[in-house]
Amino acid sequence: MAEYQTIRAKTGARSVEIDQGLKAHMNKVYGTMSVGLLLTAGVSWAVGTNDAMVAAVFGTPLRWLVMFAPLIMVFAFGALINKMSAAGAQLFFYAFSALMGLSISYIFAAYTSLSIAQVFLVTSISFAGLSLWGYTTKKDISAWGSFLIMGVIGLIVASIVNIFLGSPAIMFAISVIGVLIFAGLTAYDTQRIKTDYIAHAQAMDQEWLGKSAIMGALSLYLNFINMFMMLLSLFGNRE
Repeated sequence: MAEYQTIRAKTGARSVEIDQGLKAHMNKVYGTMSVGLLLTAGVSWAVGTNDAMVAAVFGTPLRWLVMFAPLIMVFAFGALINKMSAAGAQLFFYAFSALMGLSISYIFAAYTSLSIAQVFLVTSISFAGLSLWGYTTKKDISAWGSFLIMGVIGLIVASIVNIFLGSPAIMFAISVIGVLIFAGLTAYDTQRIKTDYIAHAQAMDQEWLGKSAIMGALSLYLNFINMFMMLLSLFGNRE
């Protein structure tokens, strides 16, 4: 945040232009994320409410591919983003969002529709509050990054191990800790997206700004989805 104030002081009259550009950038981030969530919800509902499709996807070895494909795509996205155009990155993100919808579609068979809607509403309100705080706070929370990323790695490892152990206690711990980690990441990523834009505002590299908005949308999207899934695991009513 100190970097933001320094740039504003140096740019003088341009600070208004930077603020307007930042607003447009954040609107694109949230807009892209929202479209991704709509795609995920649509695919998840269409598959999850169809018993035949649920059986075809999750009742066969295909479920392993469906479960791990989104994780593979996230790593691929990070590796290929520099070689993609902004339009290509956006298309990749939307394809990923649709695949994520397929991956979590089982929730409609496992939980009541009412509890899914309730948890989604709680997640939306929590996410909005956390992201707003991350955007407006004067506190520099960049130091949270390393700790939170290590926490995510630990969650991934624990989740993979628990696929084979099937321990309810471990699943409960993963969900509780996961909610806290992704809540922190929501605020952290929002501030990071803001400060990254300010740091590059002088160059006005439109291609970078386009891809940066997609990467920001992906980060916030993942935080939302993971927080939603973990809250659903804790509070959702099973069928």
